[in-house]
Amino acid sequence: MTVTQLNNGRKPKRWVGPNKFITPEADAELAEYPKPFRQILFNRGLDTAEKAHAFLEVNTEEYDPFLMKGMREAVDLIKNAIRDHEPMVVYGDYDVDGVTATALLVQALESLGGNVEPYIPNRFDEGYGLNCEAVKELASQGKRLIITVDCGIRSVKEADVARELGVNLIISDHHHPLTEVPAADAVICPRQVGDEYPYKELAGVGIAYKIAQALFMDFGLMVSEKEQWLDLVALGTVSDIAPLTGENRVLVRNGLKCLQTNPRQGVYSLMMVADIRQPENLTAADIGFKLGPRLNAAGRMESAQEALRLLMTAEPEEAGRLAQRLQIQNTDRQERTMLNQKFAEEQLGDIQSLPIILAFGSEEDFHSGIVGLVAARLVESHYRPAVVGVIGEKTTRASCRSIDEFHITKALDECKDLLVRHGGHSKAAGFTVENENLEILSKRLLEIAGKTLKIEELISTLKYDAEIDVNEIDWNFLNTLEQLEPTGNENPRPVFRCNGVTAANVKKIGNEKHLRFSVNGSKVNAIAFNMADWADHMPPKIDLVFYCEKNWFRDLATIQLNVRDIRPAESQV
Repeated sequence: MTVTQLNNGRKPKRWVGPNKFITPEADAELAEYPKPFRQILFNRGLDTAEKAHAFLEVNTEEYDPFLMKGMREAVDLIKNAIRDHEPMVVYGDYDVDGVTATALLVQALESLGGNVEPYIPNRFDEGYGLNCEAVKELASQGKRLIITVDCGIRSVKEADVARELGVNLIISDHHHPLTEVPAADAVICPRQVGDEYPYKELAGVGIAYKIAQALFMDFGLMVSEKEQWLDLVALGTVSDIAPLTGENRVLVRNGLKCLQTNPRQGVYSLMMVADIRQPENLTAADIGFKLGPRLNAAGRMESAQEALRLLMTAEPEEAGRLAQRLQIQNTDRQERTMLNQKFAEEQLGDIQSLPIILAFGSEEDFHSGIVGLVAARLVESHYRPAVVGVIGEKTTRASCRSIDEFHITKALDECKDLLVRHGGHSKAAGFTVENENLEILSKRLLEIAGKTLKIEELISTLKYDAEIDVNEIDWNFLNTLEQLEPTGNENPRPVFRCNGVTAANVKKIGNEKHLRFSVNGSKVNAIAFNMADWADHMPPKIDLVFYCEKNWFRDLATIQLNVRDIRPAESQV
C-alpha cells in the first residue's frame, strides 16, 4: 500500500522546516531555554533574551480605549441614553464573535442602569450585518439608540435609514471599511482612516470590551469590574481566529484565567457537554475546537439566540438545557458537513484535475448555514480553492475558502461585474450572484484559477518549527512550551518533527477511525486522528510531525504527541 493510499487517497503533504535556522548569536542569547524551544523563539523574531522574556511574560499593557476614533462620541451618546432611560439595542452577528460581543455589551450596559435589549439577525432570513428592515422595525418599537457589534462598518445605506428615522446609531466593528464610512453618529473601528489606536487586530468582542472599559472609566467606576467579561473576550477572539498577538494575547490570557477559575454558568454547562471535565486546564485550543464550534452551531443550523441565552443565563437548569441543545445542533452540523462534502465530491468527479472546486446545489443538496465549512473541508482534503453555494429562486449565495497560493477575494474582484455583492480576505470570502450569471461566473473563476495555479504543484504544505529527539520531550520541556500560550492565529502551537522512531502497541480507536501508539517503546504515547489506515501497514521506522500536549484522564496527565502526519522514515525510502 502506497503512502498516497494511506492518506485516504489524498496526495502526501510536503513537509517544510523553518525558513532560517537559529544563528549562533541568537542561540547564545537564548541559552536558558531548551534547544528546540530556542528555534521556536527565533522563528517568531524573538532572538534576544529581552524579547523572549517580554513575550513569554505577556508584559503588554491594555491601551486607553479613548484612543479609538469615535469612542468619545459613542460614550456620550450611551451615557445620555442611560440618563434619559432611552431604550437601546445592541445589534450583533450570529457567529461566536458577534454573540459574545452582544452578550458582553448588553450585560455591561445593564450593570450601568441601561434599558437595553440584544438583537441578532437570523442568518437565513436576514443575512449578515445591519439591514434596513431591522432598523425600521426597531425604530417602530421606539428604540432610540442602536449599537452594532462585530458588524456595520460597510452599512452605508442602513446608516442613512437610521438617520432618516431619527434613530441614533453607533457602529463598532473590526472589519475593513470601504472607501465611504457610514454616516453614523459614532463609528468605532481601529481600521478606519485617522484612528490612532495602536493595536488594529481586536475582534468584535474586543472592541465591545473597550467600549465597556471606556464607560466604566467615564462613570468613575472601578475599571477592574469590566474584567468579569474577559471570559467572553477569550471565547470570541479565539473562535474568530483573530491574531493572538499584542493586546489580543493579553486579553485572551486573562480571559482564560476567568474560564479556568470561575466560568459563568452557561459556559460551564457547555464545557460539560463538550467533555471538558477540568476547566482549570482549559486552553485556547479547547475554545477553538470544542467550545467555539458548539456556540457557532446554533447560528449555523437554526438561530444564534440559543447561544446568546446560554452565555447570559445564570440558571443552572436553563444552562444545562441550552448546552444540550447546542450539543445536538453541533452533532447535526458535523453530520451534514460530511454528507454535503460527499455530495460535492460525487458531483465533481476527478477533482485532482481542477484548479478550483466549484460546487453549487439546492438547499436540499447544501445546508446554507454550513457551506463555508464544506468549502473548508474540500480545501483540506484536496488542497485547492473551493466555492460552495446554494442556488435560490433568483440568486445563489456562496462561501469560498482558499490556499496560500490563491487570493480568493482578488479573484472575485475580477468578477465583480457579475456579482450582486462580495467580500472577504485572501483565504475566505462570500458572494451573491444572480442565477443567470452563475455559469459565466464559474467559467471565469476556472480561467482565473487556471492561470494562477499549476495543478501538479497543488500539494498541501505542513510546516514544522523544529526537529526534536523524542528523548527531549519531558515535563520540563512541556512546561516551557506552555509559556507560549495562548496559541492560535499568528502565534501558532509549535509543530515538531521526529525522525526514525518506532511505533509499538498500535491500536485503532474511535470506531476504528483514529490511531493510538507508543513511540520508541513506551516512552511517549501518540494519537493520530483519521489515520487508522496506517495500523495494518506501519513501517518499521517512521517520521512524524506533531504537537506536544498534555492528555488528561481521570485527573492524571500524561505527555502525548498529537500527530499531524506520518511517513516512512527517510532512511527507508
